[in-house]
Amino acid sequence: MNVASRLPDSSAAALADRPMQTAKPAFLGFGLGLRHQHYDEILNGNPDIDWFEVISENYMIPGGQPLRTLDLIRERYPVVMHGVSLSIASTAPPNFEYLQGLKDLARRVEPKWISDHLCWTGVHGKNLHDLLPIPYTSEALDHVVSRVQLVQDLLGRALVLENVSTYVQFNNSEMTEWEFLSELSRRSGCWLLFDINNVYVSAFNHGYDPLTFLNGIPADRVVQFHMAGHSHMGTHIIDTHDHPVCEDVWDLYVAALKRFGRVSTMIERDDNIPPLAELLEEVNRTREIADKVLPATGKHVG
Repeated sequence: MNVASRLPDSSAAALADRPMQTAKPAFLGFGLGLRHQHYDEILNGNPDIDWFEVISENYMIPGGQPLRTLDLIRERYPVVMHGVSLSIASTAPPNFEYLQGLKDLARRVEPKWISDHLCWTGVHGKNLHDLLPIPYTSEALDHVVSRVQLVQDLLGRALVLENVSTYVQFNNSEMTEWEFLSELSRRSGCWLLFDINNVYVSAFNHGYDPLTFLNGIPADRVVQFHMAGHSHMGTHIIDTHDHPVCEDVWDLYVAALKRFGRVSTMIERDDNIPPLAELLEEVNRTREIADKVLPATGKHVG
């Protein structure tokens, strides 16, 4: 069901395709996901990181030490917000309390952008704490476009949406994932977060060439790369974010740079968190590869 039919004072005309008038976010450089294990080392030192990505839900609270720490880090580094509970593809009514909390945090943090995932995360008011796949149909596309437009109107900014790792596919899909993402970005005006590891995982699980996905995404709509590790189970891969980036994903990163150019890139680690120095080695590798693959340009951070 299209969300427009479930909102008060909404109409097809009001929620028609209307890409937001917004400039593409600036290139931030090479960053890292902010995790509490590294708070002290970041605050007491000066790690060579261009920017941090924070999990929005960890800071959507009225106060406390995590939020105070984020304030201090935000004074020294650019920050982007990355959510896991927007559930943009859900057919449930939008959670306006959640959206207001997201907007309030953005007002405090002043992130360079706000991202989440193209998925749904719960049903009947229950958050399943997973990033669940959707069918790639025209009906689903209309529905998600209207949801994205609603959220963008409430936040007053364009969203950035990420491709997720998937383990099942829908028989009734009418288009590929990359075709769906391309049309969603074109029609809604949202930007895209291209998770290189997720492309690799899904391509292996479903038996297609990850370069086909990469080449199917419009180069001018991608504003961020995620690099992460996974667990290879032999017959399938699970997106666990608990290992270093594997060599095949590094190779796909090279191809992504050639396709999309300089894109803000970060290392994402969510479990088996290693010392900061170990993650900095991966951050430095993203920088070194980009400098080798692409012509030298002045990096604009801000």
